[in-house]
Amino acid sequence: MLVLGIDPGLATTGFGLIEDDSQGRFTLVSYGIIETSANTDISNRLVSLYDQVSNIILLHKPGQVAVEKLFFQKNVKTAMMVGQARGVVLLALAQHELLPAEYTPNEIKQAVCGYGSAGKQQVQLMVQALLKMTDMPKPDDAADALAVAICHLSYAHYNDAINQATG
Repeated sequence: MLVLGIDPGLATTGFGLIEDDSQGRFTLVSYGIIETSANTDISNRLVSLYDQVSNIILLHKPGQVAVEKLFFQKNVKTAMMVGQARGVVLLALAQHELLPAEYTPNEIKQAVCGYGSAGKQQVQLMVQALLKMTDMPKPDDAADALAVAICHLSYAHYNDAINQATG
């Protein structure tokens, strides 16, 4: 199953594509960031984000998608901008008939690191280890998107195991 993980943001949106096999082993397919320029008006930044997410979907055709939930921000302006970007990402997914799973930052860190309050570097190191990458994934947004995809696959394997045990 090919999963697209997304860490939404207006300036930088991270994306990561991971495939797993029947044994639950992860294979890195692609990852990176989508950037929009602060020198561009917000409407055009959102259009650009939509177009680039759509292009990733069309190129890779993921079977499932997972998106990081917006967590409480002390800075209201930042929270609004992330919320707008997240809405555009969700719209792009809906336009491609993909229903995303959504996970909080703590759920993602718990699934990837075993500790819901893990730091950025700890998440990056675990993503690197789980995907057998030679270098630590950078920038943070891309590493976080890979972590979102890993989280989703981990929950899917867990749910499959429970269903088999109780089925």
